[in-house]
Amino acid sequence: MDTIAITAGPYTLRARFEDALAPKTCARFRELLPYRESIIHVRWSGEACWIPLGDLDLGLGYENHTSFPAPGQVILYPGGISETEILLAYGGVRFASKMGQLAGNHFLTVTDGLEHLLPLGRLTLLKGAQPIVFGA
Repeated sequence: MDTIAITAGPYTLRARFEDALAPKTCARFRELLPYRESIIHVRWSGEACWIPLGDLDLGLGYENHTSFPAPGQVILYPGGISETEILLAYGGVRFASKMGQLAGNHFLTVTDGLEHLLPLGRLTLLKGAQPIVFGA
């Protein structure tokens, strides 16, 4: 499976796994599919939505990590300084927590439905948590 459908709030997106750059993160995330959760708006990072995962240990380190994901990039922070989390960028992002700047593994890139990212971000900011499903 090279791509994945993502349903977030009322929007449907399609994303490509970044297997060549983040093989361990992609493989681990595939084990979790289908993955259902809620996204909320970030607090410190700018224009993004995130899924806080607390102290969940996925057994991952850094690979293809960035502090500045572009709109449509999905990153997974494997934990350590801050809690484990997944972040979906819809605009300008400087990935951070109350502890300071962080870097997460870029493992998915939205390829279809990019026009829905800004409305999704605004919806989440103004109306609160939205359901999100990562499926096959």
